[in-house]
Amino acid sequence: MKTSALAVLTAASLLLFGCSKSEPAAASAKAPASAPALTHIIVQLDWVPEPEHGGLFQAQARGWFREAGLDVTLVPGGPNALVNQRIATGQAQIGQGESVTTLLDTHKGLPLLQVAAVFQNDPSVFLLHADNPVHDFKALAGRKIMARPGWIFLDFLRQKYAIDFTIIPFNFSVSNFIADKEFIQQGYYIAEPYFITKGGAPAPRYLYAWDAGYDSYAVLIANPEWAAKNPAALRAFLAAYIRGWRDYIEGDPTAAHTAMKQINPKNDDAFLAFSRKMIIDEKLVVGRDATDASRIGRIDPARYATQLKIVEDLKLIPAGALKVSDVMSTDFLPAAP
Repeated sequence: MKTSALAVLTAASLLLFGCSKSEPAAASAKAPASAPALTHIIVQLDWVPEPEHGGLFQAQARGWFREAGLDVTLVPGGPNALVNQRIATGQAQIGQGESVTTLLDTHKGLPLLQVAAVFQNDPSVFLLHADNPVHDFKALAGRKIMARPGWIFLDFLRQKYAIDFTIIPFNFSVSNFIADKEFIQQGYYIAEPYFITKGGAPAPRYLYAWDAGYDSYAVLIANPEWAAKNPAALRAFLAAYIRGWRDYIEGDPTAAHTAMKQINPKNDDAFLAFSRKMIIDEKLVVGRDATDASRIGRIDPARYATQLKIVEDLKLIPAGALKVSDVMSTDFLPAAP
């Protein structure tokens, strides 16, 4: 959820992950001296733990990372998580983010490599009241919109439809939306609608970015130097992660939800159930046009070529400055089923 400015619950995070490490530490004392050491991986989340991180928390809670020889620490994020900067400086080996924004950071010189999909389609949308007269992107001309000023989709809309609008900086709240029937704002549609209806307003409708031709991934990003030195560990991580996502959306999510609530007590069962159901119903993990689960985690070079063309056309990077192979790799994903 990208809805409210929640404090990063460091103490709770340390308690959860500290406890998860204490038992293996005790076990290792009894193990033979030749037992292989676990590879430690820090994963920087983009937000506080919620169902968008379901694959990570399910794999962690089920013990699948540790089974793969990994000691994984999931670090909560927030409004100023600075995921890409933490990856680039080695403070985290892996992080969660958005694919197009990460292209720009790569062009700026940050060492980043996109290695797996979180969601096949990023769920950032415009939220509108049901009776709002705006029904397409062209009708946004002259409107006020609350959104993150750095959202590249805004520049894309201005160019594609030759329109302009006023941006109100995002404040991670839905209170203005609830109070004003003309209000339009950016949101994660697997989260904000729950809080809108909980606040007494009708369920919103959406303008989906992909309907305008802007189809980004929610993505896992790795430090490329670390990936090159630890290819087996990254492959093991992604295999466990994909297993975690499939179990989270097809099986019992209790293990992941329990862990999420320990770190982020503002999670309640109703929200977790709502967000997970939206992820499943909208087929965000498997792909909106998918007929099975074979695309979980997969990223497509052709889509990255399209995304690079978008930022080139917007003059955000020079034409040809980045190749697809500079920004993403499928080398660490499990073999296609």
